[in-house]
Amino acid sequence: QVVLVESGGGLVQPGESLILSCRYSVNTENTRIDRWGWYRQAPGTQREVVATISSEGTVNRVNGSRSRFSISRDSAKNTLYLQINNLKPEDTASYSCNAVGVRTTGWVNLDETYWGQGTQVTVSS
Repeated sequence: QVVLVESGGGLVQPGESLILSCRYSVNTENTRIDRWGWYRQAPGTQREVVATISSEGTVNRVNGSRSRFSISRDSAKNTLYLQINNLKPEDTASYSCNAVGVRTTGWVNLDETYWGQGTQVTVSS
């Protein structure tokens, strides 16, 4: 089983910075996570990827504002982070963390995707 819990969202002013956290727990006896990610969804829009990072630490994708978003993971703390600098009103969205991997049950390996509940970020003056 994989559990993801986000925190760190809130109301911020344009230009400020924010660090979102995603505390995770993974049953490593039967589950392997290959990639972690942050996604966001604004009202009336589709969910979009913000940044992903492989289990080895390679940042695989960052959205258009590469210089403003930074993803990292602290395996000792079981926590995934997303730092957002110079926040803009268009960054307002619910931000969710995501884990993609393989779960083994018996002799079967299943591709699995796990999601947290999300944390709301609102950028407004």
